[in-house]
Amino acid sequence: MFIQTETTPNPATLKFLPGETVLDNGTADFPSADAGAVSPLARRIFAVEGVNGVFLGRDFVTVTKADDLPWDHLKPSVLGAIMEHFQSGAPAIEGDAPDSSGHADHDGPDAEIVVQIKELLDTRVRPAVAQDGGDITFHGFDRGVVYLHMQGACAGCPSSTLTLKMGIENLLRHYIPEVVEVRPVA
Repeated sequence: MFIQTETTPNPATLKFLPGETVLDNGTADFPSADAGAVSPLARRIFAVEGVNGVFLGRDFVTVTKADDLPWDHLKPSVLGAIMEHFQSGAPAIEGDAPDSSGHADHDGPDAEIVVQIKELLDTRVRPAVAQDGGDITFHGFDRGVVYLHMQGACAGCPSSTLTLKMGIENLLRHYIPEVVEVRPVA
């Protein structure tokens, strides 16, 4: 098995491409080892000392490390953990698969606007962000403010604020006049 790696805009995060499907649909974000308990793959990766986060996409795994550790020391162990997982035949996640959209539900007077926001995120934003090893999902909409949840390489990335404000906010404001601002949520 040959696993490719790619850098991401976040220096604390690497993207691993195992050449196999990781998740059939959706994404899964594990910002801690406790959160990753439902995933045999995440548990193996979190067993590597210095791993702070694991994010699973359709065909990639994004791993975030502690800032003080160099990738030169962690990368071989993470590659080994991913390889062991795929050779074991275990599922990436035990139990129910994640919601394929990843977006929060929203009903009420702004439901039509929210449908437009989610469609733009799914067609224009999320594919580009996935190339960098992350995901951005809808969290809420209130009085013109769109709240988005950044995951994987996007969470904690130095350029995430620029991406959010200059890229996503401008895109949403262009197509949906009711949008006045975009803010991240934790």
